[in-house]
Amino acid sequence: MRVRTLSKVAIAAVAVGMLASCATGSNQTADDDIKYDRDATLSGNLQVMGFGGVDEIATTRYDLATKALGDGVTVKLIEGDLDMQQFLSAVAAGDPPALVYANRDQIGSLAARGAIMPLDKCIEGEDIGTDQYLEAALDQVTFDGKVYGIPEFNTVQLTMANADLLSAAGLTIDDVNGSDWDAVTKAAEAMMKNDGGKLSVIGVDTKLPEFFPLWAKSNGVDLISEDGRTAQLNDPKAVEALEFAVGIYDLQGGFSAVKAYRDSADFFGGGNQYATNVLGSMWMEQWYINVLNDVSPDAPMAFDTFHSKDGESLAYASGSAWAIPAGSNETAPAACRFARVMTEVDSWVAAAQARLDLRNADGKPFTGVLTGNADADEKIREMVTTGGEPWDTGVKKMYEANDNTFSLPANPADAEFKTAWQDAVNRVLNGQEDPQTALDKAQDEAQKALDAAWKKMENGK
Repeated sequence: MRVRTLSKVAIAAVAVGMLASCATGSNQTADDDIKYDRDATLSGNLQVMGFGGVDEIATTRYDLATKALGDGVTVKLIEGDLDMQQFLSAVAAGDPPALVYANRDQIGSLAARGAIMPLDKCIEGEDIGTDQYLEAALDQVTFDGKVYGIPEFNTVQLTMANADLLSAAGLTIDDVNGSDWDAVTKAAEAMMKNDGGKLSVIGVDTKLPEFFPLWAKSNGVDLISEDGRTAQLNDPKAVEALEFAVGIYDLQGGFSAVKAYRDSADFFGGGNQYATNVLGSMWMEQWYINVLNDVSPDAPMAFDTFHSKDGESLAYASGSAWAIPAGSNETAPAACRFARVMTEVDSWVAAAQARLDLRNADGKPFTGVLTGNADADEKIREMVTTGGEPWDTGVKKMYEANDNTFSLPANPADAEFKTAWQDAVNRVLNGQEDPQTALDKAQDEAQKALDAAWKKMENGK
């Protein structure tokens, strides 16, 4: 759930580039001789990189997965988030971990460069029903017609607002759900307070740079073509979307002023920006409902999905996935089984029950968990105990958003493409360039990276 900094993305891009010269195309059929069998007895050591497993949602599923492996398999977790440079170096050196836990937007690059193996035989052998996964999540781990990752958590965005500030300004949640950009602009002006040149209430926060793909999609354009080959960063609709989202900051004193004030809030505590009435509206990932419900259950909240300009609910799906590194053939059957159990319906339901039990013991509601498994989501939804409004609406909107997602397609230059558009948005936010100039530059950078990556992959070099 953390937002990676640009410096980490850039490091990952460099590391991927280093691997490309020695791994591209070399492991696309690395699983040909691996035998996957759901009933087979397994043995060996399973080294897992990138998975922390620190809460009951993780540990419950982890216990079920390790039990399914049997006594012959020893599992070792490499602590911390996935270190992309460390992982790619290990693959290049022929000493990869058995399993990695990665962001779904990293899968395309890793697959194109032969750092991870296709999972078609794994899916068949362990009898993993791919129809149980969310379409947007599965699309994001599918590259060149093959599945390279097993989706885990799913993340979507919601409109979250302070109902009291809306009411005081004569507004409703409909004015800030994104469907009417003029209404959003007027709402930002109406709810904002600037005392003597110092911001004291943020009217609306459009959450740049991270939600730029959402604003562009709401205006009718994807940042990249469906086949993952053509950047569309300077499409007029993308430029218009960036101009609007940045303009909301400009009318409140600029991005730096808004971000500084936003960052000064007790984001994860009872003194958060909603509870203290210093934020009118913001788009935020669904897990923040649980945070707010826990630390400030009496905050005057209002919830809705994010809406496109045509009024339809829309969410930008992101999340994590399990992938099996190239060269880990001996441990691949155990890795495949581990990934299956971690993401199957029964495991998710057991994990949700563990959280529900803890919440009940503390006398607190359970607002649900979004996974990459649509079947599991439906069962977990039946377990939700929100404690009444406005949380009932928040959870309802969370599931509505989860039913209306899109994702950017996997491509062989995932990291470079993401760096290009994020850098462009940041240059605009920092006042270095106007939206058209920034996105023109990003378009050129991204397209060159895509062309080079596709050519390298197709030439097997």
